[in-house]
Amino acid sequence: MKTALAKQVYDKLLSVYGPQKCFLEHMTPFQLLVATILSAQCTDKRVNMVTRDLFRRWPDAAAFAACSQDELEQAIFTCGFYHAKATHIIAASKAIVEQFHGELPGTMEGLLRLPGVGRKTANVVLGDALGQPGFPVDTHVRRLAQLIGLSDSDVPDVIEAEICAVTPPETWAQFSHLLIVHGRTRCPANRPGCPSCELAGLCRQAKSGTAKAKPKAGAKTAKASPRKSSSSAKKKPAATAKTARGKRLRPGAAS
Repeated sequence: MKTALAKQVYDKLLSVYGPQKCFLEHMTPFQLLVATILSAQCTDKRVNMVTRDLFRRWPDAAAFAACSQDELEQAIFTCGFYHAKATHIIAASKAIVEQFHGELPGTMEGLLRLPGVGRKTANVVLGDALGQPGFPVDTHVRRLAQLIGLSDSDVPDVIEAEICAVTPPETWAQFSHLLIVHGRTRCPANRPGCPSCELAGLCRQAKSGTAKAKPKAGAKTAKASPRKSSSSAKKKPAATAKTARGKRLRPGAAS
């Protein structure tokens, strides 16, 4: 059942969007590794803006291995979580130089030996830069897999295993891209476009009629406020000390 469903979903998405490619700009497999690390909790658009200058300054693993933590943090600050990301990129670069003679490992096992590299990052590099089967599971893939009925799990590794078990390896990377682009355009979180969705006839959530858009975060709802008594209306709140609004500082900036 899932084999047939996966093929139908893949064929439909391919007919709607056409072949897709990696959204992260890169010239080498190593650069894609760095870009994928930066993409955690960050948009591909922002990452591409940052890496254009980043890769001119540090083009390969040897260059990143020799850069300082502070310099790299400054360069990737706008991608968020800059301290952890800089730490992972430098540590992974040093491992590539010291353990793999400066060459990015070309297997899942080798990639997972690099600091800060998990299965999602490894699958991106395998499928989009090394020409090997790889099925990255990001938030869009996870959500759509559950909604459509390709998986009942919320664990990325389990979702990856279940979908890979019912699809040809040569389609894995493309299938992931198609699910991601569909999640971004037609089925974003909390705002699914079920009535006009091309997968409505295949998606169990759409067929059940239970998919409803949730109110956007921060939306206010009207509440009836109790009438204040004349005595309470005259009371004034006690003065409170003002606190400075928290600001996000660039690394190295004075607080």
